[in-house]
Amino acid sequence: MLAIISHQDCLEHDTGADHPECAERLHAINNQLIMSGLDFVMRRYDAPKATSEQLALCHDPAYIDRVFAAAPKEGSINMDGDTVMSPGSLDAALRAVGAGIMGVDLVMEGKAGPVFGAIRPPGHHAEHDKAMGFCLFDNIAIAAAYALEKYNLERVAIVDFDVHHGNGTEDIFKNDGRVLFCSSFQHPFYPFTGHASDTKNLVDVPLPAGADGPAFRAAITEHWLPALHDFRPQFIFISAGFDAHIYDDMSSLQLTESDYGWITTELYAIAKQHAEGRVVSLLEGGYDPGALARSVVNHLKAFLD
Repeated sequence: MLAIISHQDCLEHDTGADHPECAERLHAINNQLIMSGLDFVMRRYDAPKATSEQLALCHDPAYIDRVFAAAPKEGSINMDGDTVMSPGSLDAALRAVGAGIMGVDLVMEGKAGPVFGAIRPPGHHAEHDKAMGFCLFDNIAIAAAYALEKYNLERVAIVDFDVHHGNGTEDIFKNDGRVLFCSSFQHPFYPFTGHASDTKNLVDVPLPAGADGPAFRAAITEHWLPALHDFRPQFIFISAGFDAHIYDDMSSLQLTESDYGWITTELYAIAKQHAEGRVVSLLEGGYDPGALARSVVNHLKAFLD
């Protein structure tokens, strides 16, 4: 059964007035799931809090200590130019990581699958020892590392279709042959990392501003899909960012809901062929609430079709 993992704590991460990464994103997703009818065919779970030991699968213990120490009791602080911590942020971040870990357990134990984490803050910009780009901990990287460690998997794939390059995930796994990382992103664009690459365990697909759905699909078909088939992953993790949508002011790509449905269908087919259908997808970007919510619904419907 398709499962969704979230937690009330993820709404308590207060980024301040006019910040694009806001609680309204999750409200919009929940409302659209109900209106679409999907809410009635999904099982909901509350995310647990990740432990420091689980965070340390991908992050420097000294960095973890800094994040815990920085968490404010009142007001807010900035970990970098746009990464805010409020009194509710640490618990939200721990739940976001915990959602990925719970998702791995549910899938590996045959209790659910695929799994979607409706979580915030996002994670794919957080590097081994640095917060960045709205992200405190790298949710998807920790979930993948957890799967490798707990279940003795040999090959997992992480695919990231957020409009921003997943620099944190790439930083963590760039020299780990057990992980294939496929990332598509607008380039040049924040965080100004990533380059065209089909080498080793990295498949980076930069897209120019203005690229539309057909250009996106052609690039994925040429670069990602052959690499994934060759790698034969035993689990697929999705950094599901929906900010390349044409209505999202955060970027200049022109994807639509149907493009997110298409890529999900392609990835799920590979998961069924090579990974017994094992998929965990975690929310990353997507900052126009309506476009985000509709895109998430198309993403999830593709797992049911």
